[in-house]
Amino acid sequence: MNSIKVLVVDDEPDILILIKDALTEEDFTVFTARNAATAIKLSSEKNIDMIVLDLELGSVSGWDVCNILKINEQTKNIPIIMITAKHVTTDDIVRGLEVGADDYVTKPFKLNVLIARINAVLRRRGEIAQPKKVLESLHLKLHVDEHKIMLNKKEMVLTPKEFRILSFFLSKQGVVLDRSYLMENIWGYDYYGNTRTIDKHVENLRKKLGRYGKCIETVEGVGYRFTDT
Repeated sequence: MNSIKVLVVDDEPDILILIKDALTEEDFTVFTARNAATAIKLSSEKNIDMIVLDLELGSVSGWDVCNILKINEQTKNIPIIMITAKHVTTDDIVRGLEVGADDYVTKPFKLNVLIARINAVLRRRGEIAQPKKVLESLHLKLHVDEHKIMLNKKEMVLTPKEFRILSFFLSKQGVVLDRSYLMENIWGYDYYGNTRTIDKHVENLRKKLGRYGKCIETVEGVGYRFTDT
């Protein structure tokens, strides 16, 4: 599959660099724009698959850009995630959704949360492949569609949340996953519970894994890393 093309629009150069670097590491092809005119031009010329659009761009707002893109036949189907400032009200967010935005994130935000939102929107649009059908480590084999997990060829019984957590660990082995990332992907971005909720589920998961529970390492102050060696 060709790399997904993402256009990031923000008038702050430092923000553009941060987002571009993070998305590039995830194998996206990234274009950037610091103003509305450039954003609209690139959207038409580069066959953009996704736009990350800051609300505050100066004289022409993100709302205006979104509206212009959505009434243009060539760009109307490009999904848009709006970046909003901390002081933006619920009415402002609703306005963005009404002019055609698919989602929003509020500054300050974590880059992995933004990436999760982008992937979620692209999955809904059918732009990216679904997770692999089978996820494996040295001792575990997880069958996604069958919702079955085997530990050394013996089937385990997990709750739906435990299954989801383990699937993320297996799909990103050796990578540190922070609690907010896991909450974002398992409970959904609109879940407002304490992220420490994840700790209890991981504790239960470790118990069920027995001596292999040590494969789930705690990274203090961040989250967890799965290493099955």
